[in-house]
This record gives sequence, C-alpha cells and structure tokens, in this order.
Amino acid sequence: MNQIHKITSSRLFSLLGSTRKARIISASALFLAVCAFGAAGVAPLAPDASDLPVKSVQEDVVAPDLSAQIAAIEQKSATEQFVHEEKIRAGDTLATLLSRLGVEDEAAETFIKKDSIAKGVMQLKAGKRVQAQTDEEGNLQWLRAVVVDGKDIPVKNIRITRKGSAFVAQEEAAKLERRVEMHARTISSTLYAATDSSEDGTKLPDSIVRQIIEMFSTSIDFRGDLKRGDHFNVVYETFWQDGEFVRAGRVLAGEFTNKGTTYQSVWFEDPQSKQGGGYYSFDGKSLKKAFLKSPVEFSRISSGFAMRVHPISGQWKAHKGIDFPAATGTPIRAAGDGVIDFAGTQNGYGNFVIIKHWANYTTAYAHMSRFASGIKKGTKVSQGDVIGYVGTTGWSTGAHLHYEFRVGGDARDPNTMNVQQQAPLTAAEMSRFKAYASDMAHRFALLQPGGSRGTRVAAK
Repeated sequence: MNQIHKITSSRLFSLLGSTRKARIISASALFLAVCAFGAAGVAPLAPDASDLPVKSVQEDVVAPDLSAQIAAIEQKSATEQFVHEEKIRAGDTLATLLSRLGVEDEAAETFIKKDSIAKGVMQLKAGKRVQAQTDEEGNLQWLRAVVVDGKDIPVKNIRITRKGSAFVAQEEAAKLERRVEMHARTISSTLYAATDSSEDGTKLPDSIVRQIIEMFSTSIDFRGDLKRGDHFNVVYETFWQDGEFVRAGRVLAGEFTNKGTTYQSVWFEDPQSKQGGGYYSFDGKSLKKAFLKSPVEFSRISSGFAMRVHPISGQWKAHKGIDFPAATGTPIRAAGDGVIDFAGTQNGYGNFVIIKHWANYTTAYAHMSRFASGIKKGTKVSQGDVIGYVGTTGWSTGAHLHYEFRVGGDARDPNTMNVQQQAPLTAAEMSRFKAYASDMAHRFALLQPGGSRGTRVAAK
C-alpha cells in the first residue's frame, strides 16, 4: 500500500493536534471550510443581462399652466402687508414721518391732519415709537402711537384704522405692564459705577439709584463710607408697554452691606388701611421720620419759633412758626403723609395750605405764590410731595415759606418735640406686613444663594 495515501486514525489525530483543545479547534475549522466549499458549489449563477426581458413604457407629460401660476402670484402680492416701525425725530413733519413708515397715502395724511384724535400723532415727542401697516402700494392699513405726558409717561394710545375707503381714529388709556426686577451689585469703585455695571446686562435706572441713597443715607455716608467689596441687593418695580420700557417705579426692598453691617428696608403699603405706605425694617419698625426737617430743600432759617419784632406791624410778638427764605417758585414739600385740610387764601397767610396728619398733628404752609396741581381739600399727599411754590402773598416782606407745626391746633416748635416716627402698625397690619416682608427676604436669598454668613444685620 502506498504509504503516502495511507491515513490511520492515529495519524489523523496527530494532524489535528497533540492536545484535546487543539484538536477541537482544528476540527471546527475543517468543518467550516467544507461547508463553505459546498455552498459555493450549489449556488446558482446570476443571469446574463442580455437575456432579461425588455418592456417599453410611454406616458404623456402635461406642461404646467404658467398663466395660472402667474395669476396666483400676482393675487398673493396684491394682498401682502408690510409693518414698519419708526421713532420720531427732532424736526419731523407728518409727511416725513409717513414717508419713513412707507406710507404713500394722501387720504391717510389728510385724515390725520383733520381728525381731532388722529392729529395727536403730530404732537408726539422725539424718540417715541410709531408703527404702521401698509400694502405693497403704500396704502395705510393701520397706524398706532403712544402719547406721553410732561414726565414722559404714556397717557393714551392712538390707533388709526382703514375701514374700506375711509379711516377711523380711536384712543384709549395707556395700559402699562408692571414688572418686578431684582439685582445685586458689588462696589468696586463708586456706587454709580456699580449701578452702571453690565454683569447681568442691566443698568439700574437713575431714579432707583436716588431712592437707594435716600433709603440708607441716614446710616451710610455715600461720599466717604463706601468700601471696595460692599454690596447691595435691590428689588424695584418697572412699567412697560408693548415690550418697551416706560419708567422705573418704587424701590420695593433694599439691602445694603457696608463695612460688614447690613441695613435692610422694605416698602409696605397696607391695602386695607388709609395710612399710606412707608419703609420699614424687616421686624416691622418704621424707618421714616414722621416729618421733614425742612419743607424746602437746601434752605436756611431766617426766623425761628421765638419772640420777635414783626416786620410789618413793628410790634413785639411771638413768631409761631419757622421762616425759610427761598426764591419765588421754589417747590414746597409736604412735611409728612396726610390729607389736605385747607387750600386757599387766609388773611395775612396769603395762599395757605393746611395738612392733617395722623393723630392730632397738622402742618401749615403760608405765603405761597401758587398751589401745586391737584391740591385741594381732601387730596391725599405723601411726605415729600410738592404742594405749592414759595412766594410773597399775604403779609410778607420777601419771598419765603412760613411753616407751622401744630398739635391739637396749637403751634409748637418742631425742634423741641419728640414726635413718634410714624403711626405704628396695628396687629392686623403687622400680620400682613410679615407675609410681605417674607417674600422680599426670599428674593434677597435668591440674589445671594450663598447666604449672608459673616454679615450682621444692623440693629434698628
């Protein structure tokens, strides 16, 4: 027998491997190889492309109706509307404004000039926005604008609308959206530099900065006490219309840390009482002085509460008030919260105002040149409100304010009286105050998520 072709079982095992593991692996590989060759042998061959059947398909292609498409485009263009917005510029005329708004409509221009409501558009101040919608030919569809008062506060909205071939003008009271904002700042150089900071993309309004200074000026000297690292939090209201900032309102709460001591203040006006609002510490103690030391800003005293020779009669008599000399027209402020009890002319007092405050306190203001707008009996005023202007009416030898402080109708020297700061909160008011103050404290916590460790709150 040919030894080359002679394979015994022992020979086969030696070819597969000397160990059991090696034999198993080799046998598996051999089996897979046999399967692969078998599959290749039985697999059918792909048909030749020339032997495949050929089928012809013929369809009519319809050309698009271009005239219909063009007509549809023209119809759509005829109904397109365009909205423009412009700001009033110094020296603008109605014609130039309408031109920038894309309005080419003589009928609209004529209507605005003649209609009693629509002509308010011609009285808008520079910087105010005007919006208008036109069609593609410049015909006005509608126009709207906001009219503001002398303090740049919106008072009414004007809307002009096309009705067929005519126009209609309507006006309505401006509706302002109130928002509450809160910001935190750290002093690195000056207070105003901090308020101008753009860390959160917001510049604090100047009126808010003035209120912050007024709130804490009795505790902090903003000219010399501020140190690098001092910080403050403030919550205040703003008013908007149509997404545009209109004005800032009142500071609702403030927290100022100076040299490691924190001073806090929160505005509270009880909705169920008629005492008016005021600033309080977070424990409910009033922070506002009951009466201003001077109803006229930056004024000296020419005559105090004492005996003197009367400048007109020449008689020696008691002067039951304090005289503040000032130029004619200088604003006179209400010394405290209250209600106008008298506004008119009274003997030697000339133009005279009496304000009734809480309890039995009243204050009197004489020799006014004129009263402020809206000042009449029953008018509610807050401390600092302008009630009139310095003058020389009545028995007066020069422009000044004669100011009297009265208790139960009798004139008293305010410099010698220990007047309670403000009417204290009742138990019911205190309960409502605590709920309100808690909300403001939570806002401060959001501004300082790390807390206020190491900072002590000033005792009130």
